[in-house]
Amino acid sequence: MLRHVLDSVPVKNFQDWPPWRSLVVETAAQVLDYLGGTLVVVQSVLVEGYWAEIRDGLGRAGIPVRHFVLHADREVMVRRIEADDSLESGGARQWRLDHLAAYEGARAWLGREGEVVDTTRVGAPEAARLIASRVS
Repeated sequence: MLRHVLDSVPVKNFQDWPPWRSLVVETAAQVLDYLGGTLVVVQSVLVEGYWAEIRDGLGRAGIPVRHFVLHADREVMVRRIEADDSLESGGARQWRLDHLAAYEGARAWLGREGEVVDTTRVGAPEAARLIASRVS
């Protein structure tokens, strides 16, 4: 949605652009106001200040947050990223590999802020069941 705008803004990572973070909050609020229910947002935020900004914005909007951190050992993450042959993963593959070090650097605060679900030995369906069992 923002790609054409971001092409004119000098940022390496779209998350570094302050309007993106406020748009996350506003989009979540608008979707929930329109549809109701529970919204699941899949997003890696590896800068603690950015996460705090989004979390606090969701709180001000009255949106309850359950933050889950899907963890896997580095070797497993590399194997999964390289094996992902979905159409949209082409350009994202290198981005994901390039951000493994940032994830490892963020693990301490992610563990304090979220509920860690170790997916090293389980696939996506089982991880989804584990999370669903924690929220029901």
